Amino acid sequence: MPLPKRSEIEWVTVDCYGTLIDWDKGISEAFSREAAEDGLTLDVKALLARFYEIQYEVMAGSYELYAEVLRRAAVKAAGEVGWSLEPSRAQFLPDSIGDWQPFREANAAMDRLAEKYCLGIISNIDDKLLGVSRRHLRTELDLVVTAQQVRSYKPEPAHFKECARRIGRKKGWVHITSGHYTDVEPLVKMRVPVIWINRRGEKLDSGAKKPTVEVKNLRDAAKKLGC
Repeated sequence: MPLPKRSEIEWVTVDCYGTLIDWDKGISEAFSREAAEDGLTLDVKALLARFYEIQYEVMAGSYELYAEVLRRAAVKAAGEVGWSLEPSRAQFLPDSIGDWQPFREANAAMDRLAEKYCLGIISNIDDKLLGVSRRHLRTELDLVVTAQQVRSYKPEPAHFKECARRIGRKKGWVHITSGHYTDVEPLVKMRVPVIWINRRGEKLDSGAKKPTVEVKNLRDAAKKLGC
């Protein structure tokens, strides 16, 4: 499915964490700081990869706020690398979200998108924590859909169905994301054009769903949309 003509696009939605906010760096730094209090130095890259896997395992269960998902995933990931993290200490991770910074190009690209299109965020988070991150994001938004609002986590399609309901249609809508598993796969099934920001240079399996367009960062995504 090609991108629509620019004159036909009205809505652009953007994933937040990994797309606008550098959560790899934010989570890594939060774990490193907390482990240092116990005199530990972590293999942060390995821990981060496992943390994301555990996070999606937790999300696949019954719905709970993202802050609790972070706490549970932090305790289990720490335990797997031999760090006995008490559940009462795991609040360090949701508390760190205010320190997670946007990617360098994020605000400028969002400003350019907002000049031309209605703009929204679709995110696997709760409203309160997204509010914390929005202090770093200056662009006004026309729509926000969170996991808390739909009581579900991507890749389940509830976020995207709710977005389509609010804007009244799927036509004229393009989504931008760094999440292949969480966003590209369900949107391809819904036949919604999606621009995948492949910041890590991931190689897709031969049978994986292909995004409409693949780019390296949000600046390039905005350029694809004429911004």
